[in-house]
Amino acid sequence: MDYSKSGNAKATKGTPKFDAQNRHGAPKQSHGKTPGKEELLARMKAAAQVKKPG
Repeated sequence: MDYSKSGNAKATKGTPKFDAQNRHGAPKQSHGKTPGKEELLARMKAAAQVKKPG
């Protein structure tokens, strides 16, 4: 018996394990564009304020 032909098929190589789509509930952004530095900094400051105790 040829055991190499039994079992599941091998996964394709080189394909990403993620889907480059907007996830459910995630902020929508157009693909291939990165947010500006000012926008990123503002988002980080807002997250730091939320985390800050008291």
